[in-house]
Amino acid sequence: MNNEHFVASIPDYLDGRLNSDEHRAFEQHLKDCPSCALELEEYKALLSAFENEETSIPSKKVKDNFLRLLEEEKNSLVKVVAIDTAKTGSNKSWLPRLIKIAASVALLIAAFSSGRYFQSEKANATIAQIENESLQIKQTAMLSLMENQSASKRIQGVQYIQDFDKLDTAIVNALMDRMLHDENTNVRLTAVEALSKFVNSELVKTAFITALSTEKDPSVQIAIIQQMVKSQEKKAVAPMKRLLEEEDTQPFVKDEINQVLSEII
Repeated sequence: MNNEHFVASIPDYLDGRLNSDEHRAFEQHLKDCPSCALELEEYKALLSAFENEETSIPSKKVKDNFLRLLEEEKNSLVKVVAIDTAKTGSNKSWLPRLIKIAASVALLIAAFSSGRYFQSEKANATIAQIENESLQIKQTAMLSLMENQSASKRIQGVQYIQDFDKLDTAIVNALMDRMLHDENTNVRLTAVEALSKFVNSELVKTAFITALSTEKDPSVQIAIIQQMVKSQEKKAVAPMKRLLEEEDTQPFVKDEINQVLSEII
């Protein structure tokens, strides 16, 4: 059963509709797949929000008062229409009542609109809370995966950065640690790509400059150099020039530096 199939089975799992073999297989898969486990937690958070949502119902007293006022206004309208202008000698005596009715209707409309506005605000707040809880779950999964012994799992954790639009100190520090110290080249390269999302941060720029002075893999070196050019970071000029002077720097890395160095200076 592939991951897509397991995700599709989440509703049946929560509703208890899986048979014993399917239930056992599903729970075993959750232990081995952080992605599906995360999806399950998000489903639970969403269902919990719906279950806890309260529906505001007017009290019987409010309903009775509204119906009474509505009946009074209807009766007043009938009386106004029945007025004989020939007896009153004026065709303007109904105007104050009409204004009163119009004002009442306006108040009812305003009350209805206010109710809808506050319901909308409450719904927006609930959605924001769910989104925040989802990001917290993803952050926990991300940090956990980046400490995994498997390089592929660490790469998966690094790639979770796509779900975060704002710079989070804990996440950035974890990414910088992967870039500077991970033993696997692909993990370090993926961390550079992830940090490029926040290349204008002084914290990230400093980390890139440090990595440029310590990194020995040519592909990672070039990736960092490209980010330094993108951010126009002049502090990167010195470590780039040192790479040009070092004998073990690969020729194509030196060519890259010679081509872009003038864009920063």
